[in-house]
Amino acid sequence: MANISRRNFIASAGLLLAGTLVGCGSNGASTGSAAGSAASGTTYTIGVIQLTEHSALDAANKGFVEALKKSGLNVKFDQQNAQNDQSACQTISSKFVSDGVDLIYAIATPAAQAAAAATTDIPIVGCAITDYAASGLVQDNDKPGTNVTGASDLTPVAEQLEMMQKVLPDVKKVGLLYCTAESNSDIQIKAAKAELDKLGIEYADFTVSSSNEIQSVVESAVGKVDALYSPTDNTIAAGAAQVGQICKENKLPFIAGEEGMCNAGGLFTLSINYKDLGSAAGKMAIKILKGEAKPEDMPIEHLSTKDLVVVKNDEMAEAIGVDLSALDA
Repeated sequence: MANISRRNFIASAGLLLAGTLVGCGSNGASTGSAAGSAASGTTYTIGVIQLTEHSALDAANKGFVEALKKSGLNVKFDQQNAQNDQSACQTISSKFVSDGVDLIYAIATPAAQAAAAATTDIPIVGCAITDYAASGLVQDNDKPGTNVTGASDLTPVAEQLEMMQKVLPDVKKVGLLYCTAESNSDIQIKAAKAELDKLGIEYADFTVSSSNEIQSVVESAVGKVDALYSPTDNTIAAGAAQVGQICKENKLPFIAGEEGMCNAGGLFTLSINYKDLGSAAGKMAIKILKGEAKPEDMPIEHLSTKDLVVVKNDEMAEAIGVDLSALDA
C-alpha cells in the first residue's frame, strides 16, 4: 500500500496558479454576462477525448466533470477514450467537429494535438499536458494565441531525481524509460538528462513505441542500470504495474513520474494531484462557456507547487529492500 504525505515545496520552475482571466465569448457560447448565460437555459455539449485509461488521466477527467457540474451551467458530456491510439484521437476529434460541440476537453498531449488539428474554431481546453507551446498547441504558454488553452502537469523532474539520489545514494547509472511517440515525455527526458548531468550520474535510454514493447524493454534494462526513471508518460503509466512487477522480481528501483504510476508499481515520487488539475481545467472551461474569456487570451495554468504530494510505495520498498525513511526528513 502506498504511503502519501503532503509537504510545502517550492519547485525551481516557480510555477504559480494563473490569476483571474477576462475576455469575450467563444464558439458555441453566449457572449452575454455569466448570469445571463447560466439563466438562459442553454445546454452546452462538451466533447471529452481522453488518450487512454490510467489513474492520472481518469482523475483529470473526474475533476473536470465535477467542476462543470458544480458550475450551474446545463452541460452534457460526450465521453470518448482513444485507447492510446493516435488515429482514434483523430477520428474522435473529427466527430466532435461534425457534431458541433461547444467545447472540447482534451486529456493528454496527443489528444489535444488531434483536436487542434481538427478545428481552429471550437474552444479546446487541455489537461495533463506538459508544455503546450513545445507541443505546438499554442504560440506562447502565457498568451496562447490559438483556440487552445488548459492546465499543465509540468513535472518536478529535477526534484524527483534529487529525491532519488537522497534515497539511493549508490546509484551510478539510471535507465530512462519512456515512449518515443509522446512529445510530453521528450520534454521531460531532456530535463532529466540535464539534472542527471548536474548530479554526475550516468544514464541510458530505454524506449518503447507502444505498450507491447514494455516487457522486453524493461527486462533489457535489468543488470545494466541501478534504477529506472519514467516521467509522466502515458504509455508507461498505463503499463506501470507491468514495469513494477519486473522491477520487483529483479530488485530494481523504479522511480515514477506521478502518484498513479507509483501506486501501481513505482517506489516513490513527488506528484501533482490530477483531480485538482482537472478541476482547474474545468474552471477555465466554465469561463469560456460563460463568455468571460477566450482561449487565445488565457495563460496556461499550473497547480500551486505548495501542495505537491510525496508518495511512497512501502510494499515495493520492502520487496526490493530499500529504506525510504530519508523521505520523511
